[in-house]
Amino acid sequence: MSAVSPVSGNALFDPVSLGDIDLANRVVMAPLTRMRSGADGIPGALVVEHYRQRAGVGLIVAEGTYPSFESQAFVGQPGIVTDAQAEGWRRVAGAVHAEGGRIVLQVMHGGRVTHPDVNGGRRVVAPSAIAIEGEIHTEKGKQPYPVPEALTVKEAQEVVDDFVAAARRAIDAGLDGVEVHGANGYLLHEFLSPAANRRTDEYGGSPENRARLLVEVVTAVAEAVGAGRVGLRLSPEHNIQDALETDRDDVLATYGHLLDRLRPLGLAYLSVLHKEPAGELVQELRRRFGGKVIANSGFSSVTTREEAADLIGATHADAVAVGRAVIANPDLVERWRGGHAENELRAELLYASGAEGYTDYPALRAG
Repeated sequence: MSAVSPVSGNALFDPVSLGDIDLANRVVMAPLTRMRSGADGIPGALVVEHYRQRAGVGLIVAEGTYPSFESQAFVGQPGIVTDAQAEGWRRVAGAVHAEGGRIVLQVMHGGRVTHPDVNGGRRVVAPSAIAIEGEIHTEKGKQPYPVPEALTVKEAQEVVDDFVAAARRAIDAGLDGVEVHGANGYLLHEFLSPAANRRTDEYGGSPENRARLLVEVVTAVAEAVGAGRVGLRLSPEHNIQDALETDRDDVLATYGHLLDRLRPLGLAYLSVLHKEPAGELVQELRRRFGGKVIANSGFSSVTTREEAADLIGATHADAVAVGRAVIANPDLVERWRGGHAENELRAELLYASGAEGYTDYPALRAG
């Protein structure tokens, strides 16, 4: 790939504070599932090295991490349930901090996006007993998604407790904060989506009711570890994993109510995944949130340096989450600042099991 011209004086490389977390620049490593934590869900030396290499971004948002065993969504996904898992994350945080970086842990309940052959033979739960169409990768190969069990009201409250316990473990392990995963078709997003949530109790029906569980989770986590250490990830209209949101008026009502309720908390940040981060919907949600916003243009295209710089320069966001470019370039900020060529992503190795395609991407200054 050919080099590009250097960026001088670009606001993308200016420091910014997200709540209690001070960033050296506005490039954020998006949470990226890589399935390198083995059957026990403990981040090991390979995971430590992966995140250490990428500590030059302003903030690392670590991959989605399960807060309870039944909430595991992927084979090889890390957890934050056991002492051993927390100790693994302690080593990750220590390595990132030793390089001057900042890291938060994304806490993610997979909801119906799992299978008993993924989560150790446990239940699969969701707002309603509606299966996702399609197949999931399990330890026994591809299998159809199962019909989940609808959570009871009491069980929904236990989900809140699980998120709180996970957040406390993460902070105790030395991470700089946590990001609540309310996006991408996983449990909390399933509650928001009228296609996935067909409940008739206080957690279903109206936009206010569908937003209730996410409000409760974020509020409880903020009370437990401090709002200045808590971010929230949303993906309105992403329409992934059957968490469909196709009515713009309903989307505005649901997410608007959610952010109206959360605004007084003073969260560290809101991260929004949407194909039009500068568009009307995202900017309206930014206004309703009233705090710092991380923009992410989504899975459909690679976020370029030019797009990231434009989003910051036009004040459409306070920071920009980057995925594939950070995977392939552990020193992405240095490359972007100096106009250096970027490594090509080896997509076939994204979900492999070893160092190849994970920790072996070359840096500008090898050794």
